[in-house]
Amino acid sequence: PGTGKLQYFFYVWNKTMMMLISPPLSKRSTILAYCLATKSINHRVASFSSSHYPVASALKDPSLLGDLTVSDVDTAFDVIDPGASAGELSDGSAVIGRVGLMGRDDAKAAIDKASMALKGWRDGTTALQRSSILSKWSSLIKENSEDIAKIMTMESGKPLHESRGEVNYGTSFLDYYAGEAIRPNAAGGGFLSPTPFTHPGTSAPRGKIMAVYEAVGVCALITPWNFPIAMITRKAGPALAAGCTTVLKPSELTPLTAVALETLAKRAGVPDGVFEVITADKGLTREVGDEFCTNPIVKKISFTGSTPVGKLLMKLSSDTMKRLSLELGGNAAFIVFQDADIDQAVDAAMASKFRNAGQTCVCADRFIIHKSVEDEFVTKLAGKVKQISVGHGLKKGITMGPVITSDAVDNLKEKVEEAIAQGAKCVIGGSPLTNLGPNYFEPTILTNTKESDLVWCTENFGPIVAIKTFETEEEALALANNSPVGLASYFCTKDLSRSFRFSSSLESGIVGLNEGI
Repeated sequence: PGTGKLQYFFYVWNKTMMMLISPPLSKRSTILAYCLATKSINHRVASFSSSHYPVASALKDPSLLGDLTVSDVDTAFDVIDPGASAGELSDGSAVIGRVGLMGRDDAKAAIDKASMALKGWRDGTTALQRSSILSKWSSLIKENSEDIAKIMTMESGKPLHESRGEVNYGTSFLDYYAGEAIRPNAAGGGFLSPTPFTHPGTSAPRGKIMAVYEAVGVCALITPWNFPIAMITRKAGPALAAGCTTVLKPSELTPLTAVALETLAKRAGVPDGVFEVITADKGLTREVGDEFCTNPIVKKISFTGSTPVGKLLMKLSSDTMKRLSLELGGNAAFIVFQDADIDQAVDAAMASKFRNAGQTCVCADRFIIHKSVEDEFVTKLAGKVKQISVGHGLKKGITMGPVITSDAVDNLKEKVEEAIAQGAKCVIGGSPLTNLGPNYFEPTILTNTKESDLVWCTENFGPIVAIKTFETEEEALALANNSPVGLASYFCTKDLSRSFRFSSSLESGIVGLNEGI
């Protein structure tokens, strides 16, 4: 990213005779992935053949998750179902599996392995061969889509229908980059341009300038829990297509999807060392991330996650001058003008706000509604919100699952209480759903919120609609742009002139017009 439009030119660098060119970063340049991690490269995953782990009995092919046993508490960590009840958390049945505990030494070993595999992958394969392997990987994921969707729901909490949708979303990146791999502007390709130089004493051009695209080298990928497959394929797809080798650190909350993807990558023909996975708990995440940032073998880091962690990664990577692609926090505005189709705006708001219980970085947080249509919008939105069925994502008919942790619930509760104390009105919701489990929170609508309210000025990552009204387009624009982040924004209008004028004025990398996703 670098122009305000989504562009995924991550892992290829432009080499000319005189300069290296990389895209500029700005507030508009939304950026890319999440946290960090490692104990033995060779025994990562617990055996899920035993019915002791609920995830095993849910799968047609438990071997997706590996076939080695990790039982020692010192070499493994638990993966917890965020949709579990308090009783299940208490009696231990919320543990859906265990994965190998890996740290700095494992991360270094994986980086070394990726470095050794680089020449063979980058120089020993054609673009067409790499394209074919990516296509095969995508096909295998689709063939195992139901198992992967169940794994995602059990470790991230999102409803099963959303997980199924994410499988399609995630494989689309592999399909796309399989196509990109063989284009003239892919790795190994490039372009010729006229030279500005002349032969001495003449005006005749001296040669041409040739730009060649090459794989940058070993890439470290750090992905979040909220999109366990899509954030991996969006990073690994372009890296592998370009001829790079990769070391992936998935979130400690959702490592099982990554393990399944690694299994399928190997079945698709991805060579050993080209796509390595490092799993770690929260305690070891920092040291793995530090190894990624300081190891000179790693040439690029791609990260999706919080702004503070992104800043830390950038700081730690400065000594080795790594390239970074960072997708950091959001606090998207959703503006509804007086001429908007209100039914359409409500549908867009529902899609934007309540997908994955509001836990996406492009979710709408700040709802800026024209004063003349506020009552209609709020009434219709509340009607839709009442229809949301909250519960465990594997249960039939559930349309919204839990938030990821009880800490997230506490954060949402505190924000709602603070806003109400400052004069906001709670139209619907506003409380934890403790009867379902410690990680559930009611879909919530707040009106009359203030710009100083935390529910307005900070990213919520939860199912809260915070509403503030406006009267003029200039006022709406000022409210929307009054944020230190600019990942996404949305607005609804029927006015064609306003559509172009307002979208060009919004300081966001993604702008949705009459759409919520």
